[in-house]
Amino acid sequence: MREYSADLTPPWKKSRPVPEVPADPGLVVEEAATGWCGAVVACESGTVTLEDRFAKRRVFPLEPRGFLLEGAVVTLVRPVRGPARPARTASGSVAVPGARARVARAGRIYVEGRHDAELVEKVWGDDLRIEGVVVEYLEGVDDLPAIVAEFAPGPDARLGVLVDHLVEGSKESRLAAAVTGPDVLVVGHPYVDVWQAVKPSSLGIPAWPVVPRGQDWKTGVCQALGWPPNTGAAWQHVLSRVGSYRDLEPSLLGSVEHLIDFVTAP
Repeated sequence: MREYSADLTPPWKKSRPVPEVPADPGLVVEEAATGWCGAVVACESGTVTLEDRFAKRRVFPLEPRGFLLEGAVVTLVRPVRGPARPARTASGSVAVPGARARVARAGRIYVEGRHDAELVEKVWGDDLRIEGVVVEYLEGVDDLPAIVAEFAPGPDARLGVLVDHLVEGSKESRLAAAVTGPDVLVVGHPYVDVWQAVKPSSLGIPAWPVVPRGQDWKTGVCQALGWPPNTGAAWQHVLSRVGSYRDLEPSLLGSVEHLIDFVTAP
C-alpha cells in the first residue's frame, strides 16, 4: 500500500523560511509594521534601536519577520560575539594601546575646507597623531601656489594637499599641476564636495541628489532631502553617521592614505 504524507498543503502555499540577519551596528533596515527606516545603533536582549537620517531613534522588538532589508522580509537577531580581535582605529589600522602622539613633523597635509579636515580627523586622527602629521585646511584652492611657496617644501618637510573635485580639465587640476613636485603631492576626489565621499547607504538614502548647476550644492542637497536649511547642522548629521573607513567612498580613502604615506616617507 502506498504511504501518503499527512501534510497535504501544496508547495506553493507553504511559507518560505525567512533569513535571520545579525543586527550589526550600521545595518540599515525598515521596520515592517511602521515603515520606520534607520540604521542599527544598539541591539539589546529582545530589542533593537534604529536611528533615522534626522538622528531620531526608536526601539523595536526583535520579532520574527519584523523587518525589511533592501525590500526583503528578514528576522533580525542579536549579533554573535566572536573571539576578541585586535582593536583597530577608525581607518582600519591596528590600534597601538598606550601609544603617545609623536612630535609634529615639519611636513603637513592641507585640505580644502573645514568639513574635509573634520572628516579626516574623525577617520584618520589616531593614525595622524602617532605619525606626527598635522592637518590644516585652506579656504579654497585659488591661493594654493602662494601657500606652497610660503611653506617652502623640501625632502624633510613634504607637503600633501587634498582637493575637492579634482577632475581632468578643471581649475583644480590646473592648480595641482602648477604646484606638484618632488616634495609636493596634490591628490583629490571627483566629488563636488566632501559630503559626497560619505556613502549614501551610511546615511540611509539611496543616492546623493543631483543639484542643478548654478545652485549652491549644500543648500540644494538639504532641500532635496528635506533636511532643515542649515548646512552646518546638516554636515554634523552627515559626520555623525561616519563611524569608520567603511562609511567612505574608496576614492577618498585611497587619496588620504596616499598623502599620509607621502608625508611620512623617510
